Amino acid sequence: MTWTNRHPRTLSFAFILIALLIVSFQSVDAAKRRHDNNARGKTARRGAQRSERGRKLSAKERRAANRHERLAARDSRRGGKSRLSRKELRRESAREQSASLKALERRLHRPLNKRERAAELRRLQSQRRREMLEARRRAEAARRAAIARQQALDKALRDEVQGMISRDNLAGEDPQVRRVAINALGNHAGTVVVMDPMTGKVYSIVNQEWAVRRGFKPCSTIKLVTGVAGLSENVIPSSELTLASDRNHMDLTSALAHSDNSYFERVGSGLGFDKMIRYARELGLGEKTGANVPFEYSGRLPEMQPGFALHRMFSYADGFEVTALQLGDLVSAMANGGKLLVPQVPNNEDGSKFKAKVRRKLDIDAGVLQRMIPGMIGSVNYGSGRKAYDPLQTVAGKTGTCNGGGGSWVGLFTSYAPLANPRLAVVVITRGTDAHRHLPAAVAGQIYRDLHQRFGTPTNLQIASTPDDEEKEVGSGEGEDMMADQSSTDAAATTDSSVAATTPETHKLLPEASPNTVKRVIMPINPQAQKAEVTKSSIPASAPAKTSMKPATQPDSRPRRTQEIQP
Repeated sequence: MTWTNRHPRTLSFAFILIALLIVSFQSVDAAKRRHDNNARGKTARRGAQRSERGRKLSAKERRAANRHERLAARDSRRGGKSRLSRKELRRESAREQSASLKALERRLHRPLNKRERAAELRRLQSQRRREMLEARRRAEAARRAAIARQQALDKALRDEVQGMISRDNLAGEDPQVRRVAINALGNHAGTVVVMDPMTGKVYSIVNQEWAVRRGFKPCSTIKLVTGVAGLSENVIPSSELTLASDRNHMDLTSALAHSDNSYFERVGSGLGFDKMIRYARELGLGEKTGANVPFEYSGRLPEMQPGFALHRMFSYADGFEVTALQLGDLVSAMANGGKLLVPQVPNNEDGSKFKAKVRRKLDIDAGVLQRMIPGMIGSVNYGSGRKAYDPLQTVAGKTGTCNGGGGSWVGLFTSYAPLANPRLAVVVITRGTDAHRHLPAAVAGQIYRDLHQRFGTPTNLQIASTPDDEEKEVGSGEGEDMMADQSSTDAAATTDSSVAATTPETHKLLPEASPNTVKRVIMPINPQAQKAEVTKSSIPASAPAKTSMKPATQPDSRPRRTQEIQP
């Protein structure tokens, strides 16, 4: 029987059944879509709530989150060794106790009663206390052993340095400067170089083996090179220094004063490897100074190799090696306006025969070197080199402290003083425990203070004690040239005794404020001398002398006019 021969009611039932099935399937599909939409809506709402809670974190929670990040960063630097907080330690102890109780119940095949649970907890707590005490004893023993090893290494290093100092060649050195430098260094492992930044004359080198023939990582003193290169290549904008104290972000002066690593790494990213190496060579790094000392080490410059951390080269000086004599030559070039000198130890006792030798004039603008000076002064006055502060003169310097390789620390300080008329350049390098806490800056500060009476700026300079004709010389071109060259001439003097003997105390050239300014002279009042001076000045030189005089019995009551003395 075919489909068309069936009863019409059967067909209607079939159509109704099909329609019901379709409607049921559609309702199930719609319910499923609504469920998915609700789930997505709930997830979105939960995400919004979490973000809202994140935005409404309290100051305490933010500090806790920052502390957690710092601890995580420190743990990663220490190789993953984490240090749990007290709350985390309590949670860890509770988990261990619960696991121990469950293990005991599994062994006994029954649950523990209250008395057994308390006894087990007391046993676990006592065991944990014993373990903590044992761990503390082991840590203390390890700490004491490390201190003993470090003390032994420091003693061996200091003994080695003292032996090197005893073998120094003292020919040509200044006895007073050497005595002051040795007393300031004391029994520390280091080297000291004291020289004249204007002539290159070396007054003393304490521990010549380290200062001349051994290279050290310059650490943060390399920031002097980074700063000069950044200013010369306009990576550091000139407008940055105009309102430095009015801005909150770090500028060049503050970065030098506080030795900010991130600042100079940003400057270095704008410089690049090649420009940094070029300016380092220009400032005398990587080559011998030409000093008249045997077996001088030329230092080392970085090489671009796979895995080389480029950003650390500009702040931590990775790949560099310098000598104390090279640092003294570098800071001397900054003090004298851009002349890279040849350090020389005088070979004769007569210092008047000493002549300065200039290796080359730096291909760096003198204004760039001058813009580095405020940061170096700030380092000594309020920054990382505060221990070198001298209240009687202005010291400009730069500190450096880092791991020099092999687990040994290196501390450096390179400086010159006084600022107005540089007479001394002092470089100090120390190693081991003596490199910490900016000991090199303290050593240099002691040297400046002890030698201030001889090399410092005099505090009793006579302001004006010259005749009028000599004062008027200042207005001429020759006088101005003499004023401009006065500081360099004084600094180029051979010995301090000759400078004191040849420099007149009563002849000082003073600039005039303006061509029409009349200099005011304060003189003691002497009526008789003043009257005679007025009378003498009022008579022309060609006029004949008058012999007539008024009788003494007739008093002269006429008013007199006092003539003003002209310079």
